[in-house]
Amino acid sequence: MAHALDELIADGVAGRRVLVRSDLNVPLDDFTVTDDGRVRASLPVIEKLARAGARVIVMAHLGRPKGQVDPKYSIAPAGQRLADLAGVPVRIATDVVGQDARDKAGALVDGEVLVLENVRFDPRETSKDDAERGAFADELAALTGEGGAYVDDAFGAVHRKHASVYDIAHRLPAYQGDLVKRELDVLTKVVSDPERPFVVVMGGSKVSDKLAVIANLIGKADSLLIGGGMVFTFLAAQGHRVGGSLLEEDQIETVKGYLEKASEAGTEIVLPVDVVYAATFAADAKHEVRPVDAIESGEIGDSGLGLDIGPESAKLFAERIKGAKTVFWNGPAGVFEMEAFAGGTRAVAEAIVASEAMSVIGGGDSASAVRNLGFSDDQFGHISTGGGASLEFIEGKELPGVVALGV
Repeated sequence: MAHALDELIADGVAGRRVLVRSDLNVPLDDFTVTDDGRVRASLPVIEKLARAGARVIVMAHLGRPKGQVDPKYSIAPAGQRLADLAGVPVRIATDVVGQDARDKAGALVDGEVLVLENVRFDPRETSKDDAERGAFADELAALTGEGGAYVDDAFGAVHRKHASVYDIAHRLPAYQGDLVKRELDVLTKVVSDPERPFVVVMGGSKVSDKLAVIANLIGKADSLLIGGGMVFTFLAAQGHRVGGSLLEEDQIETVKGYLEKASEAGTEIVLPVDVVYAATFAADAKHEVRPVDAIESGEIGDSGLGLDIGPESAKLFAERIKGAKTVFWNGPAGVFEMEAFAGGTRAVAEAIVASEAMSVIGGGDSASAVRNLGFSDDQFGHISTGGGASLEFIEGKELPGVVALGV
């Protein structure tokens, strides 16, 4: 049985150093945070502990530096954003378990926060060798000294068997952060006991990334609305020609099987009836709306590529969402970063906001999309901080970080 954060606070944290695994894996433009959603989501637990008198040491990763110190993956910009937003003092270390981290951890006073450098700068964090990860976890645990504790509040990392997520939980008294608890509660409800109709919107580029999720949702969801680049493999499975659109030919037979299984299981797979078809992958590319049964028959011909669902498809998706009681959305409907191809994603977001459904946005690109298109987090029921973790949970996979907490 997992121990809750409130249990740790009730036991008393004043004067104790508490390691908190947070998710500060934010998108950057050079060294500027472009979406601080994960920083804001991490704040409540950090502030809760600090205000109770804990000396908080925050561990987090950013990107995939592959065990090398790389300035472009420094946690410092995210740490600075945390400092700007926090109502408690925040300091930032220049290393992970080196001299600066040890000195600053030792100098913490009650109510202060220290953010360690990117844990993935140390190759042992992601090592497949249990002993190597364990040695790194020992050094992280040593930063807390006597009376230390560990809180996992990084749902976006719980699907990784990494030192700061999995091994550390076996070295210190471990507790479930409020964010992790909320994520698990919401996603468990979606998977196990959704109010119906239960509508799932799946997007993103590659169908291969979502096959296991789709497989697990067949028979559970009432409708699966498919958009994004992955849709062209579905359209090809139905016999449509898709020009130069993103297509995973090796998945066509699998997708055909899913279409048959869904029909048998009572799950309706809803595909676009039209697409926005562009001459090139560019914001200012010539483009036209084409019906899916004649994608190549317009002016652009067979050399173009689909970059968004079309307006009729957007209406079709919106109608399905309007009648839903529960909506789970993962992956944009098109290339939302380019205004000409953002219409489908915007329409899905607008439909979810207008509906009375309990809505869950499955993290990653979907979360960035709604924020970049001008929507606020509080317009949706729940925006997950973990794209990969939420998908693996929906797939039914065991998540190492959750297992380590005894959930």
